[in-house]
Amino acid sequence: MVCVGQKAPDFTIQTDEGKTFTLSDYLGQRVVIYFYPKDDTPGCTIEAIAFTKLKAQFEAANTVILGVSKDSVESHQHFCTKYDLTVQLLSDNDMAIIEPYGVWQEKKNYGKTYMGISRTTYLIDEDGKIAKVWKNVKAEGHAEAVYKVVSGE
Repeated sequence: MVCVGQKAPDFTIQTDEGKTFTLSDYLGQRVVIYFYPKDDTPGCTIEAIAFTKLKAQFEAANTVILGVSKDSVESHQHFCTKYDLTVQLLSDNDMAIIEPYGVWQEKKNYGKTYMGISRTTYLIDEDGKIAKVWKNVKAEGHAEAVYKVVSGE
């Protein structure tokens, strides 16, 4: 897992709109990257809707929001349409972001052990360094907590 103070691993990946996104293109802005397990599941939906509701406030604070999962671009498009989501979602089928950020972890659910994305959020500062990490995030209220840090409240 990447730690506070380290340079954020750069990446280039496809967005939900089929465009290319490169992290280093956003130097000079803060970037929130929230990793989530799966589109259209209860916790992931709560989190995506909350970040969408706060998107304008994040933008006013010079901050870009990115959601990352292993879901396909098509899945992201359907998820965005279904819930009127306006946050940018990145499709990481090859785990080009998930692995370097250390969020592919062993999980347990109902006695089963499996590998999956640990709900984690990174705040990257204007210089491209990790400013804050939220691990094992609970979806409810998380976007608001991140915004408080970004806005200095």
